[in-house]
Amino acid sequence: MNIRKAIKQDIPQIENLLYQVQKIHSDKRPDIFKSGGQKYTTEDLIHILEDSNKPIYVAEKNDIIKGYAFCIFKQHETTSMTNIKTLYIDDLCVSENVRGQGIGLEIYNYVLEVAKQSKCYNVTLNVWACNESAKKFYDKCGLQIQKFGMEQIVGE
Repeated sequence: MNIRKAIKQDIPQIENLLYQVQKIHSDKRPDIFKSGGQKYTTEDLIHILEDSNKPIYVAEKNDIIKGYAFCIFKQHETTSMTNIKTLYIDDLCVSENVRGQGIGLEIYNYVLEVAKQSKCYNVTLNVWACNESAKKFYDKCGLQIQKFGMEQIVGE
């Protein structure tokens, strides 16, 4: 497995994986996520690939992308928090036909190494409560709950 920064030519395969992630979320929370779409448009992806603070890493084998991690470097500079650099994982996906083969862990470990080399204090991400398999995966990776996002639905 080769993990590397994504390039423009990867966009069609990345879009397929984005659709898979959207389907997971729209199946579980159709009240929030639209079915049949994806998080980013092709134009969005082109702009993201040009932004050095928003690297996308892909895991590929034989020219087929098996997974990705969308990342964002964040610098926390507020009067109430310490000034730390964070690598935020905006989205991590492994293709549905190769899940459970350790690819997600390889991608995650790669991102951890990028964070260390970039002198980040931590790696953070969000996971939807309805996505049990993702929560179990992140537990196995050693992540801990940093904060909770809570909701009360008040209208339909």
